[in-house]
Amino acid sequence: MSRVSRIGQFRPQAEAIEAVRALVEAARQGSPNLKELLEAALDEAPIPESDPLAPAQGPVAVSGQDFLFLLRTDQPAAVCINDQRPVPMTPIEGTDYSYRLETLRLGTTHNFNWHIGGQIVGGMGGMMPLSVAGYSPGSYPMPGAPPGTLSEMRTITSAIYGGARCDYWIYTNPGIDTERGAPLMIWLDGRQYVGLADVFRIRMQTVTDNLVHRKLIPPMVHVLLAAGMGGSTVLPIIPDGWTQDAALRSFQYDTLTDDFRQHLMDEVLPEIEKTVKLRRDGYSRAIAGVSSSSVAAFKVCWDRSDQFSRVYSTIGSFTALQWHPEQHLDGGFIFPFLVRREPRKNIRVWLSDGLHDIDPDATDEPRRGYETGSWPLSNLQMAQALKAKLYDCHFRYGTAAHNSAQSALDLPEALAWLWRGYDPDKTSEVYEQEEAERAKPLYRVQVVNRDAW
Repeated sequence: MSRVSRIGQFRPQAEAIEAVRALVEAARQGSPNLKELLEAALDEAPIPESDPLAPAQGPVAVSGQDFLFLLRTDQPAAVCINDQRPVPMTPIEGTDYSYRLETLRLGTTHNFNWHIGGQIVGGMGGMMPLSVAGYSPGSYPMPGAPPGTLSEMRTITSAIYGGARCDYWIYTNPGIDTERGAPLMIWLDGRQYVGLADVFRIRMQTVTDNLVHRKLIPPMVHVLLAAGMGGSTVLPIIPDGWTQDAALRSFQYDTLTDDFRQHLMDEVLPEIEKTVKLRRDGYSRAIAGVSSSSVAAFKVCWDRSDQFSRVYSTIGSFTALQWHPEQHLDGGFIFPFLVRREPRKNIRVWLSDGLHDIDPDATDEPRRGYETGSWPLSNLQMAQALKAKLYDCHFRYGTAAHNSAQSALDLPEALAWLWRGYDPDKTSEVYEQEEAERAKPLYRVQVVNRDAW
């Protein structure tokens, strides 16, 4: 049973991006109205602390080449950007925020850490940098591009996951086909694609509207599906430092059973189809995942390419987070080997990661279960296997950490690539590796931070 809630309604994304632009401009000019413009830009509820990719302490407001670093703290603070020396931040009078405005290069990601009261604060418990994207023009509202429509937050109670509450939103691009049905893209970890979370990170709404306007992707229905919360599911293990909901998210996404696909097909999509007509062919359906949800996205397509055939994966957790051999449960780390050994599936895959993704050693705290593998190496394994097996794949490997910066940077290009050649009169296509990719050599890895002998 689905219910609609007024919680989670947001202003149009173009307005929020304009508020960010005005805030950045005020900081650049040293405006006395900085407090009011900060409040106008951040006038929604904060990103939930349970969000695994929530920015630590504060966001970065980006407008063109101006990057406004915003830190919520009552202590003296500085920010260290791209391994340069820390530079001091200025308190915003009347608020508990400090700021630093920098001009940085576009078309790349930038890593940074906060320095608060003499302590370095980073992402994932402080064990890695934070990152921010230097957005391309495709991530800003395009003149003449009509905006889509975001629904209210809705909730499904999942019988498959013991009565867990699964929130979702529907974002609809202008011009969807209501006769034959609309193409569908499911975005897992869906909270990060609504409200300020989307404005300060991916900007999925703006990017897809721009691409539809440029006729680079079809008008689509986007289902922004959050992981389950609560319920009575008995979890195999809750790692130290994890909440019950964080462990349930990993159980949903990282466990290699058919439960999550059934959750989508039997519980989620029937509710969506009560309000909008969808295409049923896998050719017209894509699924996007980030971190653990990348494993779930890939598995859905891997198992049933007739239902979903396009995968967008970023900072994927192709590791052993839910490997429980005593229960005969595999983990996401087996996918590179399945790709190599099993017959080629008819799927198209965009894969991205960064060299500062999760790879902790024994001195890193909190542990949080990350001894289960190396995220950068796992994604390189995936890319190599897909390339070697002649999948229609694209791998983007940058320098960002375990966050959305690389994905935000790539999104306009990635979605145009993932949906290239889409023909609404077709219901299938045999995906072949592009000639340019086939001509390239296999990936080779070099140790760059020490002698390797």
